[in-house]
Parts: sequence; C-alpha cells; structure tokens
Amino acid sequence: MRIAVAGDVHFEGALAPRLRRPATALAPASAALAAADVAIVNLETSVGSGGRPEPGKRFTFSAAASAFTALAAAGVDVASMANNHALDFGRSRLPSTLRAARRAAAADPRLAVAGIGADEEEAFAAALTDVAGTRVATIAASAADQDPTADPTGAWAAGPDRSGVAGALDPRRLLREVRLAGRTADILVAYLHWGVQGERCPSDDQRSLARRLVASGADVVVGSHAHELQGDGRLGPGYVAYGLGNFAWYSPGPTGVLTLTVRPPRDPAGRAEVTASRWWPATIGADGLATRDTGAAAAASRDRRAALRECAGLG
Repeated sequence: MRIAVAGDVHFEGALAPRLRRPATALAPASAALAAADVAIVNLETSVGSGGRPEPGKRFTFSAAASAFTALAAAGVDVASMANNHALDFGRSRLPSTLRAARRAAAADPRLAVAGIGADEEEAFAAALTDVAGTRVATIAASAADQDPTADPTGAWAAGPDRSGVAGALDPRRLLREVRLAGRTADILVAYLHWGVQGERCPSDDQRSLARRLVASGADVVVGSHAHELQGDGRLGPGYVAYGLGNFAWYSPGPTGVLTLTVRPPRDPAGRAEVTASRWWPATIGADGLATRDTGAAAAASRDRRAALRECAGLG
C-alpha cells in the first residue's frame, strides 16, 4: 500500500484563478499524489459561500466549492480541514462547506473530507478509504493556535452540539478515536495541525503527542502548520512526519511529497508496518505550484531532509 502525504494547500494569490479550471488546478504538482493508492493533504482555507472574515485574524483564506473538485482531480483521497483557517469566514459559512464536500464526494467517491463537521462526532469521524479490501482510516485534528487571546481559532473546536473542527488541545478525544478506529482499520493515519510556525524542529508538544498517538495505535502520524518542513522517520512501531510544510501556497520555497510503503498487519492482533519511504523533492514557484527538483536542487533537498530527521530525533 502506497500512502502519499503532503502539506498545506490553499487557493490564494496566484493560485486563485486556477480554480476556473479545477481539473488542472494543481498540475503538475499532482503527479506524486495521483501515483499513490491513498493521498492525503491539508486544505487550509475556508470553502464555500457566505459568512464574513473572522474579526481579529490577520490572514483569512477563502476558496470556492471547486477547491474540492481540484483536489479530487489531483488524486487526493483525503483532505484534512482540521486547521486554523477552515472557519476563516465564520461558522455561518460551515453549512456551505459541508454541502460542498458532500457534493464533491458524490461526484467523485474517492474524495473524503476529515477533521470538520456539524458536531464533534462528525469532526472526529475517520475518513475511510478501501483499496482492494485494505481499509485505510484517516483521522484529522488540530492542536494549533488554541490561545483565544492570540487567535480566535481557539474557539473553533466542534462540540457535542456545536459545529467546527476536531480540536486536540486536550488530546483525549483524539486518542480515543484513534484507539476505536484501530479496531477495524488495517492502516491508521493521524493527520495533525500542530507545532510552532516558522520552526523546523518539532516542539516538545508535538513529540509528546506523536508518542501517545503511536501508542494508541496510529501507524502513520503526519502533520503541518509550521509552514516549514520538519523531520520524518520511525518512532517505535509507527512512522512520523512532523511537518510537511506548504504544498500549494502563495509563498515560494521547498516542499515535497512523502510516499510511504505500508504493509498491512499479517494477523488481526498485529500492526501495519512502514517498510519504505520515498521523498518527491520539489520547490514551490511564483505560481504557487510545486515543481519537481532535479540535479543540485534534488541533492540539496535530500540533505535537508536528513538534517531535519536528525533534528527530530527519528530513525
């Protein structure tokens, strides 16, 4: 099973007009995603219509419903919306977001949206992808920007009777859902929005939560939010990629796609195992899209990844 993971996607700046043709909006950056059995990214923008920019936020992102069509066309199977921009235009837009996600899934059943919902139950629900009988579950949650004095997104967490994103400042619900999903899934992926923006080394909070997620049954733990690449490697029986950086973004810089080869458990009591990892090195250009690195740029990307892995303390 090949699982490809990449970082933050939005449709701001030079990327905005690309949604006029959603079928090719993310080309050529989609090649590494489409080649995998399951591809997962973070959709870091509000989607749909209505609402108003959230008061007090410096950056508010918005995209038309065709953003979901663009992801599906690029080969994305799961889009996490558990992040600090999904409700940039308030909760009043969220019904529009959920309707657009349902319409996109009806048009292309491969695409699922995780980490957001009409209530806590829906927000934490695992996105299930069946690949020739192998069940891959993806659970998404956000532990980013939770201080309401610094950013209003701390109040965006979904509750029993409140819409929003899957919030994991208190990770107990997240860990419980991981344990439950692990009972029926062959492979379990946890996609987290976490860490400190601008930092290339994972924070103590990231390291602690990664250990708890793996201990709870997550086979793969990946994340974004720092807008920088962070290290990836083995952590006990699991595999962790702390920060996937930006992927389709208005800021040029290094990026890539991490593709993991995962072997499902051989018996019901066993765990899936990541047997290989491959890095698709790329650079985001002025057009906001990732283009594959070659030659010296590819070598520099490999060296950067090795240094980040050492910084993260991963094997």
